Amino acid sequence: MAWNEPGGNGKNHDPWSSGGDKNPGGGKRNGGGNNDQGPPDLDEALQKLQDRLNGLFGSKKDGSGNSGGTGSSGGGKGGSFTLVGIVAVLALVVWAGMGFYTVDQQERGVVLRLGKFHNVVNPGLQWNPPLIDEVNKVNVTQVRIHDHRALMLTEDENIVDVDISVQYVAENPEFFTLKVRNPEVSLAQASEAALRQVVGGSDMNSILTEGRQIMAISVQERLQRHMDNYETGIRISGVNVRNAQAPSQVQDAFDDVIKAREDEQRSKNEAEAYANSVVPEARGNAQRMFEEASAYREEVVARANGESQRFLALLTEYRQAPDVTRERLYIDMMQNVLTNTPKVLMDVESGSNNVMFLPLDKLMEQQRGTSGASTRSSSAEMNLRQLNDQVTEQARNRQAGSLREGR
Repeated sequence: MAWNEPGGNGKNHDPWSSGGDKNPGGGKRNGGGNNDQGPPDLDEALQKLQDRLNGLFGSKKDGSGNSGGTGSSGGGKGGSFTLVGIVAVLALVVWAGMGFYTVDQQERGVVLRLGKFHNVVNPGLQWNPPLIDEVNKVNVTQVRIHDHRALMLTEDENIVDVDISVQYVAENPEFFTLKVRNPEVSLAQASEAALRQVVGGSDMNSILTEGRQIMAISVQERLQRHMDNYETGIRISGVNVRNAQAPSQVQDAFDDVIKAREDEQRSKNEAEAYANSVVPEARGNAQRMFEEASAYREEVVARANGESQRFLALLTEYRQAPDVTRERLYIDMMQNVLTNTPKVLMDVESGSNNVMFLPLDKLMEQQRGTSGASTRSSSAEMNLRQLNDQVTEQARNRQAGSLREGR
């Protein structure tokens, strides 16, 4: 049975009583601790709880049970003020505890006091009054990436598909948080503007081949100027051109054009290599011919000078001994002529029956041209040469004798 049910034992079941209960006025209930005592009302229970709290915080009671010597109404007001103070202290402690926070080493905290910029806090344990200050943490070391891809028109009126990757960091946390509502959107729009400006001033060949690095540097410089003008607090750390190609609809045709250009460049390289190998050889041959011509000229001039000097020397000798000089000149001339002419001389005055004509010169040439002739043929040729030399010497002597007799 519950303690507050009618007919129950109030002494045993009343949670607020200990021994004899007191009434709000400080006296005992009627009947003391009799079993027919009814349950206490809610006001009495609250009053007892308030009295205990007052006792804990040092409040005194008078003989009539009133605290501070005042009546029951005055005691109730003092207890209410005490309870409000406790709640206020607890609320203040909770409010103060809510103001503590930590800022990581890679972050900076932007403090707004009543919606207006106050300061930037560094890493560590910080405190700001809650509900008054608002702290926005910004990572100032993280490298963020923005990818952008678009179809653009080049200077030579061609369309290219360019894909770039922009790397950036939030260098100024104040500007990054307050100056621009959405810095990433501003970065995307500025990236497209800078890229279109650079691509629009370049031809398609440079964009597709060796001009990508130059284009990336130009885009980074222009994009950084835009970010500084907008006061976004963003620093561009790098721009990479990941891909630059013709639109997919005409990619096959552009591949053929690129292959043709590569073939053209390869042909040029081969032609230059051939020219580099031929031109020096031709120049060497030309120089050799020039040197040979110079040597021939010097030789002819020297020979002419020698012949003229020889002629002058012979003229001097001829003037001193004409006959001897004339004969000597005649003999030298005949020697030169007969040396370079094939000849066969035969003695016909001995009365022998030798054949008057034999193709001895042809036989000698045939014997010279035959490399596989036997030893006997070689001996015969040597004998024939000796005979020819003897006949030639005899003919010279006879001719010289006849010339002398004629003179």
